[in-house]
Amino acid sequence: MKKYVIVGAGVRALHMFARPITTEFQDVAQLAAICDVNIRRAEQMSRECGNAPVYTDFDQMITEIQPDAVIITTPDHLHHEYIIRALEAGCDAISEKPMTTDAEKCRSILEAEQRTGKKVIVTFNCRFMPYVVRIKELLREGVIGDIQSVHLEWFLDRDHGADYFRRWHRRMEKSGGLLVHKSTHHFDMVNWWLEDEPDLVFAHGATRVYGPTREERGRRCLTCDYKSTCEFYFDVTANDFNKSFYYDAESMDGYYRDQCIFGDDVDIYDTMSVNVKYRQGALLTYSLTAYNPVEGWKASFVGTKGRLETQEYSRGPEANASHQSIRLYNLGGELLTYTMPKAEGVHGGGDQRLHQRLFNEPIPDPLEQQAGSWAGAMSVMIGASANRSIAEGKPFSIQQQMKGLG
Repeated sequence: MKKYVIVGAGVRALHMFARPITTEFQDVAQLAAICDVNIRRAEQMSRECGNAPVYTDFDQMITEIQPDAVIITTPDHLHHEYIIRALEAGCDAISEKPMTTDAEKCRSILEAEQRTGKKVIVTFNCRFMPYVVRIKELLREGVIGDIQSVHLEWFLDRDHGADYFRRWHRRMEKSGGLLVHKSTHHFDMVNWWLEDEPDLVFAHGATRVYGPTREERGRRCLTCDYKSTCEFYFDVTANDFNKSFYYDAESMDGYYRDQCIFGDDVDIYDTMSVNVKYRQGALLTYSLTAYNPVEGWKASFVGTKGRLETQEYSRGPEANASHQSIRLYNLGGELLTYTMPKAEGVHGGGDQRLHQRLFNEPIPDPLEQQAGSWAGAMSVMIGASANRSIAEGKPFSIQQQMKGLG
């Protein structure tokens, strides 16, 4: 049985890792400890998951527990620190996405992995979603020939999208913005589908809806003078979990879960467009907006033998469809439609399948679904390079930034 510890007590840590370990994989995995600087949140998570020991000192936890692997679910800008400390302590590291937030931190992780001989895994659950997997299989079968162009549009609704602007993600220095924190999923999907590495990145970004775009704003929802009329009002005390996990723990670190989405300190984008050139020549056109009436994504692929069109809705009128389809247009003018039942489970059925591979004994991985540090770096580097491109108005080469590694 492997011993796992978690550093970073948050909702993602609880639902993605702690609860599955203690309820579904207790025969092969043990949640041996939880570490967080906010002791109240760590204690709350422990109570939810078998009363694992709680620490505020990472090194003490490692020394006393001697885990096999460390699961890192801290704010994104701290991932590299705990990944490297875990590796140097002789543990494997399992990082929630994104692996980190910029080129320098990517390099430090890759170098530490090479130096220590331990392993980094990045939990890209999109690689395990049955619909995404079926797209991968069709592309690998060559149904459209050599892929020349990919268009990927991702749209977050005003519930999910706005929430990033309430939390610590609202600061570029902590999350890398949505092009790193959120888009790392999407960029990894494309990298995985193409079986190629990105090189040249150019991007545009803007903040159109959130951030300091209206005068009627406050510090946080709870004390805001405009909460009775604001369509984005969020009551952090409305349910027992949020109240105990966040509101009751505020005195420990001063973190507010309900910060005003129109705050002056918001410096991430809600409207983004990215162009990527891959090493083998394929071109990606990507967009992300965070204020739509529906939520989901659409992707199209153009190859030497045809065109593939896909789409998935997770919120809105079409989210409850029982089946999903993939449309193939071949050069003969025919339309072929592949239909499959919509998978059940969290994140399109991806989480459960990822857990099976992550916690059980190793099994063959013909589609290379389990991602390592290099895949983590390649997805981060698209977003990080896009951020630099937006700021400086010029393209950036990932291969140059990662030269000598991989």
